[in-house]
Amino acid sequence: MEIMCLNGWGGKLHEDLLRYLQTAGPDILCLQEVVHSPASEKEWLTYRDGDHVLQQRANFFRDVSGALPDHTAIFCPAAQGVLWDENLSVPSQWGLATFVRKSVPIIGQVQGFVHKAYSPVGYGSHPRSRSAHGIRVYDDKTRRSISVTHMHGLRDLNGKIDTPERAAQAKRLLEMSRQVSEPEDIMVVCGDFNVEPDSETLRILADSGLFELVTGRGFTSTRSSHYKKPGQFADYMLINNADAVKGFDVVYDPEVSDHCPLVLRL
Repeated sequence: MEIMCLNGWGGKLHEDLLRYLQTAGPDILCLQEVVHSPASEKEWLTYRDGDHVLQQRANFFRDVSGALPDHTAIFCPAAQGVLWDENLSVPSQWGLATFVRKSVPIIGQVQGFVHKAYSPVGYGSHPRSRSAHGIRVYDDKTRRSISVTHMHGLRDLNGKIDTPERAAQAKRLLEMSRQVSEPEDIMVVCGDFNVEPDSETLRILADSGLFELVTGRGFTSTRSSHYKKPGQFADYMLINNADAVKGFDVVYDPEVSDHCPLVLRL
């Protein structure tokens, strides 16, 4: 079974990303930074937050769903705000999504928040609401159950430093993973955590018995050349049974986002 985790960057490089996903075809895709604007047929809309202006793929969730027609698509919103079609405001949801190959039975799910709660009337002040989603699936080939839980960690305007809010979200993520898992399961926890490798977040997860695969396998970055800021880590994948890992990779080529896909083979 192949599990991929990626921050999709709001679909900014959607053409390259969709081609890559169609070729790679992971059994499970954990995708963060997903835009869903069902009231609009536009391809692109604009996000405005003061001086922060970004083009967003208006229906990124629909785009990826179309590229993976053999997968069950689950969207988990964190907030609903507005994007802009010139001077016209368009309601748009923002969150994360999970895609599971239809031949893989989903036998359990959990969805919730690791920071704040759902915001229906705007994206809110920073650090904003953050959701998480966990699934439990059955792998017919190995006759075992696997849980996969992912989040998009909160963005703090002060940077990736340890904060009480980040520690709390790590504990909530771990709680959600345990909620959707059984004792004998292979347990995978992943996402764009928005922290450095020496963070309290990763210590909390490691203390629970999870093995961190990015730095643990010697990778020195999870960012592509599109990321111009300092700090080359954001994304992580952890597992409770290192012996179950058949392969793990941080994919630097092709570049499909300002983040790199993390790919785990069990």
